[in-house]
Amino acid sequence: METNRQKKIGGVIQKDLVDILQGEVRKNGLANLIISVSKVTVTTDLSVATVHLSVFPQEKAKEILEAVKSNAKNIKHDLSQRVRLQLRKVPNLVFFIDDSLDYIEKIDNALANRDNPIENRDLLDKRRFQ
Repeated sequence: METNRQKKIGGVIQKDLVDILQGEVRKNGLANLIISVSKVTVTTDLSVATVHLSVFPQEKAKEILEAVKSNAKNIKHDLSQRVRLQLRKVPNLVFFIDDSLDYIEKIDNALANRDNPIENRDLLDKRRFQ
C-alpha cells in the first residue's frame, strides 16, 4: 500500500515528466505522436520510480520506449532541475509501456463478438463435481 508521501512524490514526478516528454516531442518536431504518463509509482525507500507511458499511435510504442530509456539520464537531470526545491534526491526512473487501454479494447471486442461467454454458455468450461 502506498503511503501519502509516495503518492505525492509520484504525482510531482508524473506532472513534471509529462512536461519534459511532451516538450521533447515538440522540440524534435515529431508530428502525430502523443506521449502521456499514465502512472508513476515510487518504492517505499523513494529510490526507484516506475513510470508507465502511454504512446499513441501504439505502433511506435517500442521505438519511443527505447528512445526514452536511452535518454533516461538526461530526463532524470531535467526532472531534478524542476523538482530541486521539492525533493532532496530524485529517484531512478524505470520506464514501461502502459498497455491497459489495449487490454480493455480486447475485452470489449471479445464481448461484442459472437464469442461472448456471457451469451453463449457453451464456451465456458463445464465444471465437474465429483
